[in-house]
Amino acid sequence: MSIDKRNQLDHEPFRYRVTKQETVFIDYEGRQVTALKGQQAQKFLARAENTGDEKERQLLMAIATGNFKRGNE
Repeated sequence: MSIDKRNQLDHEPFRYRVTKQETVFIDYEGRQVTALKGQQAQKFLARAENTGDEKERQLLMAIATGNFKRGNE
């Protein structure tokens, strides 16, 4: 089963930035869509930094945003 059936993550639309206060901002196509703080941010960073696969990292960011679960993006 393919998670990204329409290959939307192939062009890497997501990026994340980390502040000095360890807040993680996730951007979609250049626009900020969510911010993670505290334990949520730490959990995300641990998973994102330990994967060498960019598609997996894109999937983690898509899931973290919450609005990208329905497949109609």
